[in-house]
Parts: sequence; C-alpha cells; structure tokens
Amino acid sequence: MPLIRTIQIDEDTKLGVWKIGEEEAFFRTKVAIEPEVHHPHKRLQHFAGRYLLVQLFPELPVNDIRVMDSRKPYIPGNPYYFSISHCGEFAAAIVSTRENVGIDIEQAQPKIGKVAHKFLAPREAAFLSKDNKLYHQTVCWSAKEAVYKWYGMGGLDFRAHMQLQAFPFQTTGMLTCDFLKGETMACLSLQYLFDNDLCLVWVSGAKTSR
Repeated sequence: MPLIRTIQIDEDTKLGVWKIGEEEAFFRTKVAIEPEVHHPHKRLQHFAGRYLLVQLFPELPVNDIRVMDSRKPYIPGNPYYFSISHCGEFAAAIVSTRENVGIDIEQAQPKIGKVAHKFLAPREAAFLSKDNKLYHQTVCWSAKEAVYKWYGMGGLDFRAHMQLQAFPFQTTGMLTCDFLKGETMACLSLQYLFDNDLCLVWVSGAKTSR
C-alpha cells in the first residue's frame, strides 16, 4: 500500500507512515534487513521501515545501514540521521540531513496504562487527563520512546532521565521533554498526533549542552 501520511517538517527533515499490505517478496528485491530477524511479521515490519526510508529520501543508501549494540540503526560516515518505528501493520520513519531525530508509533492499549508507573514519574502522572487518561499515557510513552531513539545509546531510565513538562491532551499537539543523562542535557520539543487509536510522536531538534 502507498504512504498514508507524509509530513515535511522543514527542508532537511521529513517523516512518513506506511500501512503494510505487501508480502515480504515485494520489499526483498528493493531493500535488505539484518539476517537475524526471523519472526515473519517482524521481518515484514523491518522491510517496510527500510523501504519507507528511501521513499522519504531516495538517495539514502539504505543497504549500508548498520545496527549499534544499543539497536540504533545508522549509516557509517553518511550524513543521514533517521529513526524507524513499527506497530502492527504500520511502519513510521523520520529522516534528517541535519540532526538527530526520533519517532515512535503506538496503538493506545490498556497494557500501556498497566505499566505507566514504570515510565512516568509522580509529577508526570499528576497532569494526566481524567477523561482521556489512556490516550494521554500513550502520548507520554510514545514521546519517551521517540526520545530514547533520538539519544540512541541505550541505558536510559524512562522516569529519571526523561522528564515531560505538563501538557494538555489533544488529538494533535506539542510537548517538551527535559533530558539529562550523564553530561548530556537537552530541552527537546516533540510533536504528536492521534489518528483513531494510533499515536505518532516525533522529535527533531533540541537545545543541547554536553
């Protein structure tokens, strides 16, 4: 199936969402993935994510992608920053030629509410909407996942190293995350949107001090 959404963030950065309706054979002749991905649906998601990258930036050398020990994909010596996320039959990706980026796509499900205490500090839990609590929790989780991918080095405590400033729940909106890990400090601006029960959050750009 074609792209169902693209957003041109600026002249250097673009994101897209792909609804996967193809078989693996469609992607296999166009892009490659790591051979250790064995589960059929996960393989399909990985193929779709890689394919989506070149739909956003056709010149991106997708088959040169390597994966760090932290599981962050990257292209050695290449001026592309990118992030990929998968959820069910959807793949999302963001690409920038300027700076680190992160993206997450997530379906609002009760299991997120059940583990919210593991990724939200008490101060963050206090500003959640009473009427749209699960959706608000989903935005918070997805935002921290996007920041995790933006950082890319792993080893983060979702409650201690990423603190969300209070924001009201809306179907589309912006939020701020204060990031502190070791000597890396950043004030990150994120955007999000809901389409039915599907949440998309991305980060591109930060005021950073190291």
